[in-house]
Amino acid sequence: MNVLHEMVSYGHERVAFHQDPATGLRAIIAIHSTVLGNALGGTRRWCYANEGEALFDVLRLSEGMTYKAAAADLAMGGAKSIILMPKSDHQPTEAEARAMGRFVDTMNGAYIAAEDVGVSPQFCDWMAMETKHVMGGNTVSHGGDPSPYTALGCFNSMKACLAHLGKKVDFSNLTVGIQGVGATGYRLAKLLRQAGAAVLVTDVHVPTVKRAVEELGCVALGNDRNLFTEKVDILAPCALGGVLDAKTIEGLKCGIVCGTANNQLRVPDSDGALLTKRGILYSPDFVANAGGLIRLAGLYLGLTEAQIDKKIDQIEGTTSAVLKEAASMPSTAAAAVTYAKRKIAAGAKKPQLAGAR
Repeated sequence: MNVLHEMVSYGHERVAFHQDPATGLRAIIAIHSTVLGNALGGTRRWCYANEGEALFDVLRLSEGMTYKAAAADLAMGGAKSIILMPKSDHQPTEAEARAMGRFVDTMNGAYIAAEDVGVSPQFCDWMAMETKHVMGGNTVSHGGDPSPYTALGCFNSMKACLAHLGKKVDFSNLTVGIQGVGATGYRLAKLLRQAGAAVLVTDVHVPTVKRAVEELGCVALGNDRNLFTEKVDILAPCALGGVLDAKTIEGLKCGIVCGTANNQLRVPDSDGALLTKRGILYSPDFVANAGGLIRLAGLYLGLTEAQIDKKIDQIEGTTSAVLKEAASMPSTAAAAVTYAKRKIAAGAKKPQLAGAR
C-alpha cells in the first residue's frame, strides 16, 4: 500500500508510524483533519493480519472521526491511533501503554488519545503518565468509559429512524438484532430491553453473550443462525467495521440498520446505495455513534454536563436532518458525509484556536 497515495486519497494531514524496542510496541497515529480543532480519537489495540490491513483501518477510522465531530457540532478534528498486537491474546501492560503515551505526546496536542477496542480506562491512565493529551481514564486522566454515552446516542438515532419511516416511536413491539454485545452493544441492549424491545444477540465472545442473556433477558442466536439473515425490525452492528457489503446486504431482512460500530459499510458509496435500493433505512454510523465522542470532547472543551447531555440528545435531530437530506441523494451515507463536510467548510471560515490545550 502506497501510504502517501492513500493519505492524499482520504485527505489526511499526517500519518505517523512508531516502534518501541523496549516494549515491542508497534503503532500508527493518523490525523485526518484539524480544521475544526485538535483531533480526539480512540486508540485501538488489535491483531491485524498484516500492516496493510492495519493502515486501511486507521485511515478509515480517523476519517470517520472527522465527520463524527463535525456532524455533532464539536470544535474538534478527527484522528485515530492503533496498536498492532503481535497475537490476539496479547495482554496490555503498563509499559506498553506508557510507550504509546510517549508516542501520542510527540503530536504536541494535535492528537488526543482515548479509549477504543482493546483499550480500557486503566490503559488510558497508564498512557496519561507520559502525556497530558489523553481522555478516558479515571484517575490520571479523566472522562471514564464513554460507551454508555455511545449507546444512548445510538438509541436516540433509532428513535429518529422510526419517526422518519412514519412509525410510532415505541420499542415495545419491536425486535432488534445486536451484533456484538461488548461495551456499547451491551448498554444498547439494556436500553432497548428497558424500552420493551425483544433483543437477539450474537458475539464471538461466549461469556459476553451469556451475560446479555442472563442479565438482560436477551435471546442468543445459535451457531446455526445468522443475525444478518434474521427477520428483525432493526439491525444494530456493534462490533467491528466492514460488516455490510454486497453479500450481507442482499440477505438482510430488516427495515432499519442503526448500530454503534464504526465504518459499517465495507464500500460506503456502493453499499450505501444498495441499502437504499433495497428499501432499508441506514442511520450513518458516525452520526448514530457520536455519543462517546461528544462525552469526551465535551469534557475536553469545557462543556457543562447539561451541555453534553443536550448534544447527545441532539443526535436524534441530526439523524432526522441527514435522513431528510438523503431523499435527493444516492444514499443516507452520502448525505451524512455531505452534511459533515458542510459543517467543516463553515467552521473553516471561523478563526480557530491554535496549539494544544
